[in-house]
Amino acid sequence: MQASDTPLALIGYPGPAARALRELGLVALATPTEHLKEVMDACMTLGFSGALVHPSQESCALDATQADATARRVGRVDAVAFSAGAHGTFALADALGDMLEASGYASRGASAVLLGTDMHDLALALPLSRLGFSAVGVAAANTPDAERAARDLPAGVRAFPLSRQDSALMGLAERADLLVLTGGHFPAGLAQPYHTVVDLTGQLAAAPGGATLLDLSALPARRLARQLAHATGQRFHPEELMGVVAALT
Repeated sequence: MQASDTPLALIGYPGPAARALRELGLVALATPTEHLKEVMDACMTLGFSGALVHPSQESCALDATQADATARRVGRVDAVAFSAGAHGTFALADALGDMLEASGYASRGASAVLLGTDMHDLALALPLSRLGFSAVGVAAANTPDAERAARDLPAGVRAFPLSRQDSALMGLAERADLLVLTGGHFPAGLAQPYHTVVDLTGQLAAAPGGATLLDLSALPARRLARQLAHATGQRFHPEELMGVVAALT
């Protein structure tokens, strides 16, 4: 495959990542991680198309870019497009929506409960609310954080923000179809056999309570597909990115 003439910056990634991306026809070059704002400015001057940001640099990249709404909510940037500025996004959140849609899960008219610790990790799951859910419970370590996260739910979705310690959480979960863990622990006794569980923390080897645990093994490839679309404007199928994902981890 002929490589693109427009380079892609790799912020915080090792050498094998650049070699793997070249297999896709992308010229990828590692950049320094110090003084990220100056690095972004230099990339724009040198004509880079965009950048992929290593997880260790995602928080720093937030302040070094013009971050979109999703990135600001999560507090991290994982991909940047250099087009009249350094435009940052956090592709993982939307990739999760891609993942749920691809699984065939019947979200339209269903209800969900998001279980997190604060408004930032809960923001990871907010794109799921655009898939037709009628009601979404938002549980955080405290009620104010849950309320702040719930403000970003789409119009028309009934929101139920509450603290994890609220006794109403158990009843809310009983009426829900989907339980999404974005941070913290999974409360004992919450899951039932009819639930589908999404674990973004990697804590659960199996869903508790006989529930179904959604397989997220393809999520890194779907995330990378969205990152590359943002950073390069090129579309890749997640299936062709599996080898690259291995080099990026």
